[in-house]
Amino acid sequence: MSRRAAPVPRTAMVRGALGAGPLLGAGIATGHPGPGVLAALGAMLAGVNDRPGTRRKGMVGIGLPAVAGSLGLLVGALVADCAGRWAAVPVLFLVGWVSGALSAVGALWSAAALQMLVTTTIGMGMPMPGPAWTKALCFLSGAIWLLLLRLVLRAPGHGGPARSSGEHEAVAAVFDALADALNALGGPHASAARRRLVAAQQQADEALRLMRLLPWPGRGGAAGHPLAERFGAAVALCEASIALLWEGRAVPCEVADGPRRLAAAVRTGGPAGLLPSPVSDSVERAAFDRALLQAAVVFDRTLHGVAAPGTRNTAAPSRSWRSMLSPAGREYGLRVALCVAATGAVALVLHQVHWYWLPATAAFLVKPDMGPLFSRVVNRFAGTVAGVLAFLLCTTVLGGFGAPATVALVVVAAALVPFSVRHFGLQTAVITVLVLSFVRTAGDTEAAPARLLETSLACAIVLLVGHLPRLADTRVRVGHRYAVTLRCTERYLRHVLTGPGGAHAPRRSGAEGLALRNAAYRALAEARAAAETAAAELPGPYGGKKRDWAAVTASVELIVDAATVCALRVELGVPRPSPAEVEQVTSALSATADALEDGHGAMRPAPGAGPRNCRSLRDVMTQLHGIHTLTTAA
Repeated sequence: MSRRAAPVPRTAMVRGALGAGPLLGAGIATGHPGPGVLAALGAMLAGVNDRPGTRRKGMVGIGLPAVAGSLGLLVGALVADCAGRWAAVPVLFLVGWVSGALSAVGALWSAAALQMLVTTTIGMGMPMPGPAWTKALCFLSGAIWLLLLRLVLRAPGHGGPARSSGEHEAVAAVFDALADALNALGGPHASAARRRLVAAQQQADEALRLMRLLPWPGRGGAAGHPLAERFGAAVALCEASIALLWEGRAVPCEVADGPRRLAAAVRTGGPAGLLPSPVSDSVERAAFDRALLQAAVVFDRTLHGVAAPGTRNTAAPSRSWRSMLSPAGREYGLRVALCVAATGAVALVLHQVHWYWLPATAAFLVKPDMGPLFSRVVNRFAGTVAGVLAFLLCTTVLGGFGAPATVALVVVAAALVPFSVRHFGLQTAVITVLVLSFVRTAGDTEAAPARLLETSLACAIVLLVGHLPRLADTRVRVGHRYAVTLRCTERYLRHVLTGPGGAHAPRRSGAEGLALRNAAYRALAEARAAAETAAAELPGPYGGKKRDWAAVTASVELIVDAATVCALRVELGVPRPSPAEVEQVTSALSATADALEDGHGAMRPAPGAGPRNCRSLRDVMTQLHGIHTLTTAA
């Protein structure tokens, strides 16, 4: 089923139009097009990262890749100034490995690493006067210009005081998604609704974490405490709703009215009003009713912006940098390094003037976390053809194609960048028009035909390298994601089920437990995305039998949900499993994670039946046994 693309805010298109075009025009007007081209390039790449979200998320999403891009341009320019042309090949291999390995850390670092690799290539190959540090500053200034536009030109808010940064809308979206999930309970769309709920919770968690790290002038960190406490109430409700989903029993439609009213209260700043009466006919429903009652108390206390002392931090722990050295990080790095180094060497052998286009094209294609390889190659080639044809058509229609026409074309194309990110082929076409306009401004009027040839070569090399025996097997990068999910689940269970206390002891640290649970669901979302990408890959000549990653995804989802239910039931007073049973389950999680991490290793013995007196942990063991069967059969 196709997903409807999110609408592109008109302000994003306005920012694009006011980004690269004016900077390029300023460079031409001053008689120094080189700095103008670099600044426009920085604004263009910043526009690619100008995605919808809160103001702070936009600052980080644009700023971090911009800093990485300026660093890459500085390194590339220094190599070009101090070494020969062939020094580019080992530099591309090294930077490509770092860029690929950073992709295993997270989406934001992946975008920054890609921009660093592309600008390193441009810095080594694009002939541009001036010292290296001025080139890097010109590039960074273009990104800063678009970032300033992002801060000044913002989409209209949802009303109410202090809503412009978007964090309130992110928290309200959690309650709305919770209401949708409650309405879907017991039906065929329950699992999909639960995924949307977890995704909304993760987005709100990220927004609030950035709000704590980047307090906005005039609103300080204290302004975020009431909203953070309301988000904590939403997290507790989400946890209880997952238990209801695990129970598999539909609830009355009026149960969803409570989260709807809480969402409206977050948006307007008013009271939540009357909430549904509790009907605690099961442990799971009792947990939900109790969470709803606590949410009502929190909303009443924070109605006037007053939070309880010591508001808990529910943010998930930051990503471990050890992901760079994990099997997936090493595989990512090797694939990217081989592709960009090979394309760079081929371009230098052919003595191409714009030799840097080949490795830059390969960098956009080969990143394993950005979609199926074959479809990206096809879309890249088709988009390049469309962009070249559009550029040639504009050149023919506009006749001499002087500086004003070039700037106008850049303005129109840059305005389309926020819209083009919906599809890789369309994005390629728009960026091709922009790049050819930049090159023409720098004095090269015959670059369009060469662009087609170099794109064809880059696509062929990426397909060849991407299907090498060691790199074509998806078990390493997908298995690693699932292994991370299972290890996060193991740490979560150990936290809530072990330690001092009796059989009915509550969780030792609610904030830490929630953070561990959030980490497990975040890892699960990344594993699901990696599995979907692997399923869309064409089977390579050395790829072997493809695993049923969809079935593994379903099993891991049930494992994380069952762990959440077990923790919730223990907190409500259900007797805690014995230490021996907890050790049995957590050891099985660790063993299965180790087996998934080593895609070529032998699986350990199948997990046992699990605790007899704990249905949720028994479900965990049942799903682990299913994963064992699926992975050993492949």
